[in-house]
Amino acid sequence: MKQAYHRTQLDNGLRIVSAPRWGSESAAIGIWIGVGARHEPTRISGAAHFLEHLIFKGTKHRSSRQIKVAIEGAGGSLNAFTDEEFTSVVAKVQAKDLGSAVEVLSDMVLHPELDSREMEKERQVVLEEIRMVRDLPMHFVHDMLNSLLWPGHPLGRDIAGTPGSLGRIRRADIVRFQSRYYRPRNVVIAASGRLSHRDLVEAVTRSWGKVAPGRPAHCRKPAGRQRRPRLKIENKETEQTHFSLGFHAFPRSHPDVQALSLLNVLLGGNMSSRLFQRVREEQGLAYEIGSQVKRFRDAGLFSISAGVEHKHLVRCLKTVLNELKRIRREPVSPREFKQALEYLTGQILFALEDSVEHMCWIGECEMLLGRVQPAEVILDQMARVRRQDLTRAARAVLCSDRLSLAVIGPVKKDVQRQVADLLV
Repeated sequence: MKQAYHRTQLDNGLRIVSAPRWGSESAAIGIWIGVGARHEPTRISGAAHFLEHLIFKGTKHRSSRQIKVAIEGAGGSLNAFTDEEFTSVVAKVQAKDLGSAVEVLSDMVLHPELDSREMEKERQVVLEEIRMVRDLPMHFVHDMLNSLLWPGHPLGRDIAGTPGSLGRIRRADIVRFQSRYYRPRNVVIAASGRLSHRDLVEAVTRSWGKVAPGRPAHCRKPAGRQRRPRLKIENKETEQTHFSLGFHAFPRSHPDVQALSLLNVLLGGNMSSRLFQRVREEQGLAYEIGSQVKRFRDAGLFSISAGVEHKHLVRCLKTVLNELKRIRREPVSPREFKQALEYLTGQILFALEDSVEHMCWIGECEMLLGRVQPAEVILDQMARVRRQDLTRAARAVLCSDRLSLAVIGPVKKDVQRQVADLLV
């Protein structure tokens, strides 16, 4: 049975999308705000993430504790996250409490208190978060890779900002930021689970119907693609040497996004992938190695990352680069192609069984594409991909002259030269 999706747009521009699932006992609700790290001025980078923290500290109608008790005290869960292109505030509740959750989340987004004292305390919390990530090389190496791929552009910055930029953010900056971006024409409200779309629209209208429209956020496009390899090594005493290598990839609406998704599965998306088999199972060089794809409105990223014993860095990189060369030159076998297609199909269907995952699917689609993409459409697009499409995607994206490599670890000078030589 096909999933039914509903969409309503209020007069002020706010969009409401839902995926009712009457077999569920829960409902998930998310307020998606079209502002993320790439919309920030350099001076206050990290502002979107900082504001996401601050809306939990109380509103003009509720204390911080009252916000949490209103959701968690009724058996629900509450969360939020900031991405490069959006901010999302999410709750999962019993179906009977959806209307209350809409009201609480809307209060957080529309009426945050932004108390100066709470702001200073939360500034320290975020600063500790930044420090924590920098102490975790398996995470920080991805930030380093982003800075190589998009130097001087917001996509190349840490979503949380830097200690310096965080310190420059004043209350007036946050107030302006919230007033500018947390407005109906820049907001999508998505819900999935046991719900009535009509009741959802009524609940949203009560909180948002009289709010002035505002205007959508805009951001600067990234510069053109790089023309030669880039390398950054942070020499640091760590237990493992961590690396992340990446390439500019397709934006979200590119016709070959599904081919690249299948290529990702085949190369490093699971334990059956080529890189996992070659690097871990056959050579024992890493506990974990994998690849991932990220898509933005006008850009994309394909990356491969691992942590290895220091002396195995060069050998592991050679193995990875050889696999990339092979995937560009040789057609994918019918068996591998079928396995990747079956795996990705299963992962999509499994994810949509969860109300939060389903809500995130439709919320992100509506926010970034302006429409909900039903799973059947995605699965049909994937079914139309052919083995030769993967080869074409590999040759378009995995170009050795446009590779970027970030490394963290105690890398000796002679090893640094060997790594640099691999990229020539």
